[in-house]
Amino acid sequence: MQDETRARLRNSKVNMRVSTVACAYIFMTLGTLMVVRTTQAQNSPQDFLDAHNAARAHVGVGPMSWDDTVAAYARDYAHKRAADCTLEHSDPGGLYGENIFEGSGSDWTASDAVNLWVEEVKDYDYNSNTCAAGQVCGHYTQVVWARSVKLGCARVTCTGGGVFITCNYSPPGNIVGERPY
Repeated sequence: MQDETRARLRNSKVNMRVSTVACAYIFMTLGTLMVVRTTQAQNSPQDFLDAHNAARAHVGVGPMSWDDTVAAYARDYAHKRAADCTLEHSDPGGLYGENIFEGSGSDWTASDAVNLWVEEVKDYDYNSNTCAAGQVCGHYTQVVWARSVKLGCARVTCTGGGVFITCNYSPPGNIVGERPY
């Protein structure tokens, strides 16, 4: 009888260890899936659109829409920059308007980049259509450029660490002598 009880206890302990390991594995797997989903969700086309359209709505400009062709251009260029994460425009004066972002670490999101560009509003004077002396505001004006209605963006984690984000706009904005809206 005692041997039978010891055998049951031993089996119970083994089953508990297996159950504990199985539960830990399940929680780790679910936790990883949740982190991956959160990361992807913070960088979806809708996240890029929402951040842009919030800034545009603030100044009375209509919303942009996602364009797969523009997004493919952004994605191709982002992948080229993934090797070095150099903050360099794809084709100045090219087919699309463009805003680019580079940040160290891996937590940068779509809204982080767009919000950084939109913060330039503090240096933009609509009445004179100029930036404050020594400041940059062209990223902001591209975000709110009324005739830029198609958007495509991409985000990559760079080989040496860091994040590169690019957004392209069609038609391009920042036309010299014109106001954004």
